[in-house]
Amino acid sequence: MITFVRAAVFGLVAMASGPGSGAISGRAPGSEMTIGRLHYEGGGDWYANPSSLPNLLQAIRSGTRLRVAEREKVVTLDDDDLWTVPYLYMTGHGNVRLSDAQLRTLGRYLEQGGFLHADDNYGMDASLRRELGRLYPNLELVEVPLEHPIYHVVYQFPEGLPKVHEHDGKPAQGLGLFIDGRLAVFYSYQSDLGDGWEDPDVHRDPPEVRDAALRMGVNLFAYAVASAE
Repeated sequence: MITFVRAAVFGLVAMASGPGSGAISGRAPGSEMTIGRLHYEGGGDWYANPSSLPNLLQAIRSGTRLRVAEREKVVTLDDDDLWTVPYLYMTGHGNVRLSDAQLRTLGRYLEQGGFLHADDNYGMDASLRRELGRLYPNLELVEVPLEHPIYHVVYQFPEGLPKVHEHDGKPAQGLGLFIDGRLAVFYSYQSDLGDGWEDPDVHRDPPEVRDAALRMGVNLFAYAVASAE
């Protein structure tokens, strides 16, 4: 089993001052949790957006009572550290390639309560879908329903995933793989959440766009912690 402690997030009252704001009133006991940045092979820039995850962790500290570290932890699918992170994040602009052994490990991680957030940074889509197809050939990426807790657990996103950057001009999509009814993989496509999490002077996004991206990231982490088994 994954060794992080499950936080009692669902069913707790968010201390909200109005629509789109709130805080989790539960606190994860024990040591600080963090985000695992997935170091994968294939040539894609898994290290993209270096300021994004520290900023997201700061937003989690500010918007919830979850105890989280200041920095993410870089992990591979061969590391024991994989089993200490409730939220595994992967991003990039290029190719993703996982070995058969790594795919088996990823499957165990997900089936034992882990959560993968794949965040296409424009260019990862084809290889990500290929690898997920190898992992779960009988499952399809589907639109995550707007009523799903991932859009409501801390902050309210009644219209779904926020749009940060345009690229192809397509709408942002929140896609998912459900394992035994639990959302185990969330794929943010045509959104660029990670860009929105970066320092303000990197992309110079409007404050309201960056704020929406960070709040969505808080929801993702809170859901990952709450849904861990």
